[in-house]
Amino acid sequence: MQVMLLRRSFLQSRWSLPFLGAWFGRSAALAARPQRDFLKELELRTFINAAEPFTALSGSIMPPEVQQAWNYAATRHMRLDEVHDAVGRKIAALIGCPSAMVTAGAASALTLGTAACLTGLDRDKVRRLPDTTGMKSEVIIQKSHRYGYDHAVRNCGIRYVEVETLDEIERAIGPNTAMMHFFNTNEPMGQVKLPEFAALGRKHGIPVLNDIAADVPPLSNFTRSLQLGCDLVAVSGGKGLRGPQSCGLLYGNADLIKAARLNGPPNSDAIGRGQKVNKEEMLAMLVTLEQYFQRDHEAEWREWERRVNLVRSAVTKIPGVTAEMFVPEIHYRCPHLRVHWDAANIRLSVSEAIQRLRAGEPSIEVRPYTKDGLELSVWLLAPGEVDIVARRIAEVLKAG
Repeated sequence: MQVMLLRRSFLQSRWSLPFLGAWFGRSAALAARPQRDFLKELELRTFINAAEPFTALSGSIMPPEVQQAWNYAATRHMRLDEVHDAVGRKIAALIGCPSAMVTAGAASALTLGTAACLTGLDRDKVRRLPDTTGMKSEVIIQKSHRYGYDHAVRNCGIRYVEVETLDEIERAIGPNTAMMHFFNTNEPMGQVKLPEFAALGRKHGIPVLNDIAADVPPLSNFTRSLQLGCDLVAVSGGKGLRGPQSCGLLYGNADLIKAARLNGPPNSDAIGRGQKVNKEEMLAMLVTLEQYFQRDHEAEWREWERRVNLVRSAVTKIPGVTAEMFVPEIHYRCPHLRVHWDAANIRLSVSEAIQRLRAGEPSIEVRPYTKDGLELSVWLLAPGEVDIVARRIAEVLKAG
């Protein structure tokens, strides 16, 4: 009652009227203000992404529903642990797994997942990382699965034990083994495939973490790792899922996710404190997952094939040019196009073609570092952009 009287007194006060008028006036003025042109202001240039949702290319474009969730959260205060809990439950239910959490990208999921395997729920160990004194600190990985992002695992103070065969894995597992790490994209390169790798982890009671960061699509990859026996899965939020580029997911074993939460924000004295995830990102990732699981993936695949065929038809009209559709085995698994040309007719290297597409108007990014022809993807293109890509590639090839 007293609060209501104070509120009423304030609203009736002659001093409150100028304050409220100024506040609402400022809000209206902000809403009516012309949108700033940051591209012009900062002298930045956009491009058409016919490459991939690479981090250096700012990932994917968030769908309108995801942007709306972000904006909704941006105008409200929320308790982060409560948001973490609620969003994690929803995402776990969508995936069909025991537990899940939003992370600051897939690399953050690797760090927090590793930390969880080292510390469990022991807060003293959480505070001590990357000092692993007195903890299990060895992580088994196949030599062919070492990659640039495993630095996110090494951040926790672990020591990698490299193996190549099933027998070597059996011999490497010991009392100091904390985790087994698998890099999904490199499965074809390793002697031990995921089913056997995960089975060994289960046999010896060692947690297995699989990094599938860029391996969605297909949708089935979400559950494949868990079905085969992995305990934790890390995936990027801003690639095939088309959520915020600053986000990722870690999901799987409930106790390990709880331990990962202890090692991450908003806890202050933890190795993952700098990997902050705010309310905007968490709500946006929830909507991202809802959108992804509701999508008609078969229709989407047909649309990608249509785009590939459109570009192929345009460029193969040029004498000496051939093109074929291909689908990467695991990484970014969707229809792509590879364009070849006869060097006798078109005196242009692949790197020169890439540079001309990048420097032209509009600027176009294609898959980099390819030598056997020009490679491009079509799955990130906005409506109408496929026609522009087809026209620009044809122009570059004709110009030789």
